[in-house]
Amino acid sequence: MSPAVKYTLGRLGLFVLIFVLLLPLPLNILVKAMIALVVSAAASYFLLADWRNRMGEQLASAASRRTAEKQRLRAALAGDEEAAAAGDRAALPTEATDAPTDADSNSPRAT
Repeated sequence: MSPAVKYTLGRLGLFVLIFVLLLPLPLNILVKAMIALVVSAAASYFLLADWRNRMGEQLASAASRRTAEKQRLRAALAGDEEAAAAGDRAALPTEATDAPTDADSNSPRAT
């Protein structure tokens, strides 16, 4: 399971647990929800620190991948052929030669 999903479900679970524990108190339901929100946020800071750190690492790696792809795309747009070829998912794994194809033989050639 993704660290972000784990952390989110953990936060939600803490909120629900604390809210259920507050139900017997003679308070307005919105006050109970606000108390549960504040207490669950404080509790998750300590209890879910490991999951939060893993989620942060996952988000940092995704951000670095996006930054690298953005730099590659900018280089490709600037005319860097190597950068363009590095990210071309439709390119063949082996370099194709400049041999004429059927499409080239059907096109009119300037003589």
